[in-house]
Amino acid sequence: MLPVLTTVPQSATEPVTDRLVLSRPQAHDIDAIWQIHSDPETNKHNPTVPIRTRHQAADRLSWFTAHWDEFGFGYWSVRLRDPQRPENNGPGEPIGFAGLRWSRWAGRNVVNLYYRLTPAVWGCGLASEAARASVALWHEYLSDHPLVARTTPDNVGSQRTALAAGFERRPDLDRTTALGRDIVLALGWKPTP
Repeated sequence: MLPVLTTVPQSATEPVTDRLVLSRPQAHDIDAIWQIHSDPETNKHNPTVPIRTRHQAADRLSWFTAHWDEFGFGYWSVRLRDPQRPENNGPGEPIGFAGLRWSRWAGRNVVNLYYRLTPAVWGCGLASEAARASVALWHEYLSDHPLVARTTPDNVGSQRTALAAGFERRPDLDRTTALGRDIVLALGWKPTP
């Protein structure tokens, strides 16, 4: 059973960073979910099964929304911020999705860090910026539970993103599944009493 959290104020769950507007996904984000999550480049190192149909994209949006509805936080739609025109922040299509959700890992309730951005913005530090906003939210409201980021051994970019956000590599938490080997980076993982 996952913990129920009702203490995260909405103002904290939709932060604005130097270059990003992070907000709860909406129905109009479905095209971006489809484009980003079905792109072969974004799935090259995917430790789970990629989206293959638009129906699956709709299911993914429903899954994102259900977590928000139940727990008051979740994965964000990531949009570029326009510091010159704050009234126009976050217009247009998302450049990706990032954020936090409850999960289970190694028999424990954990908070999972997620980030997936369109390849057009890779290498600009935007995933690290979204990851740092996620870590800040975790520190403020969720740090009673470990924060984990999992990826594949060959996804060096994702590992760098997690390390830039303050994670430490935890080989003791790695596991092999039917889809391949997952490696784990974590924050706040303490031995169980």
